[in-house]
Amino acid sequence: MEKIMGKLNSKIRTNNVGMKLVIDYLPVLVLLFLFLIGIKSLSSSFKMMGSGFAEGLLSATSNPFMALMSGMLATVLVQSSSVTTSVIVGLVSSGALGVGAAVPLIMGANLGTSITNTLVSLGFVGNKKDFSRAFAAGSIHDIFNILSVAVILPFELATGILASSAEKMSSMIYGMSSNVHFKSPLKTAIKPFVNGLKGFVTNVLGFEGSAAAITLCLLSIGLILVTLYLIVKITKKIVQNSKGEILENLLSKNVTFTIFFGAVLTFAVQSSSITTSLLVPVAAAGMLSIESIFPVTVGANIGTTTTALLASLTGNVHGLTIALVHFLFNILGMLIWFIPSTTRQIPLKFAKMLAHKCEEKRRYGFLYVSMVFFIIPLVFAVIFPYLTS
Repeated sequence: MEKIMGKLNSKIRTNNVGMKLVIDYLPVLVLLFLFLIGIKSLSSSFKMMGSGFAEGLLSATSNPFMALMSGMLATVLVQSSSVTTSVIVGLVSSGALGVGAAVPLIMGANLGTSITNTLVSLGFVGNKKDFSRAFAAGSIHDIFNILSVAVILPFELATGILASSAEKMSSMIYGMSSNVHFKSPLKTAIKPFVNGLKGFVTNVLGFEGSAAAITLCLLSIGLILVTLYLIVKITKKIVQNSKGEILENLLSKNVTFTIFFGAVLTFAVQSSSITTSLLVPVAAAGMLSIESIFPVTVGANIGTTTTALLASLTGNVHGLTIALVHFLFNILGMLIWFIPSTTRQIPLKFAKMLAHKCEEKRRYGFLYVSMVFFIIPLVFAVIFPYLTS
């Protein structure tokens, strides 16, 4: 009888702990949902302002470096590498763009998509320690992609190994499926709220065109900042009660699982920006280390290639080839900069060093984002070609 009562009491205590964890984390989950609405609304406002301009940029492929910058700037403007890569796949499928010319564009799209998480980290500029942790979590995605491009693009231009491997793979698998579609349940859940916010701006406030886009952008930023503040405030209390160790232990225990988790989550939400941006406020609160975040980011990079792969299956073998180039590029980046323990430390050290500099002088964070994602791409994708034409 004592054994039975002991087991019963143990089960009740376990259930109580589980229920308390749910109650503690529920406000964070609600705030994260609101945060995602803000992120998606911000993306919509960027698309309203720059989608046509971004599509025009994708035709600038005469020089590989300019093409890289064009793909990057286009993705920054539409706030979605999935959109950019899907457009590139369509251009290649139609014959308007060759596979070789599209490779730097695809790599540029990979660079451009990492701006969202870094922008989110700037929301923590008010607190030095929070900002340092957030900026390290946000910039690890940038640095991983920059290092991957720095090594793989010159090698690809010299050998064409990615394009030739992708061509062989696409010729083998093309035609196996032409009607594969996936609809993200999270995007479906967020969409009505985003549309409601857009409707409020256009129908209630009466704004149109650029004014509507700017107003939606400001409202989105406001929603993001408020939710970030509340998320950090709540999660700090969770960390102080040591419940934050559960998440850290879960993501740091098995690297393969963590990469898989990042890839599956990104496939589910159809956006690497959402996956990586979710990690920033959690890192700022001290719940996750950059070492635990890095493999999720690597997985998100692989997961984001699924959109272009699915889009390519409705086109032709050339579209599938460039989609596979995107996939192989991210796999190769993982093999170079994450799998070997020695090279894995390089992006981590760069991210920590950059975060430390931004902690000392927080304006460096804004300067970094401006230079890397706007000024340099704009100069080499738009201004320089215009001056030399």
